[in-house]
Amino acid sequence: MAVDLSFYKSSLSEEIRDEGRAQGLEQGLEQGHVQRAAEDVLLVLEQRGLEVTDEVRGLITGCGDAELLRAWLVRAVVVSEAEEIFEGE
Repeated sequence: MAVDLSFYKSSLSEEIRDEGRAQGLEQGLEQGHVQRAAEDVLLVLEQRGLEVTDEVRGLITGCGDAELLRAWLVRAVVVSEAEEIFEGE
């Protein structure tokens, strides 16, 4: 018994696959941006010689909000202790 699989090659199915690829690419880029932002916050804290505890590192790397990470990066430049970047949140 032969199974008709021609619908997998239709323009509609191609469109759906393309949309899925584009969406996956966009999500991957956003995740990369967020990961880079977290790395930047940690880099600033470490370069300033501030102690970064496992708890602080976990909060920073676990954050998925690029805008919040940007706010923490700005604070990381001036705080006297790493934990202070979270004040006001």
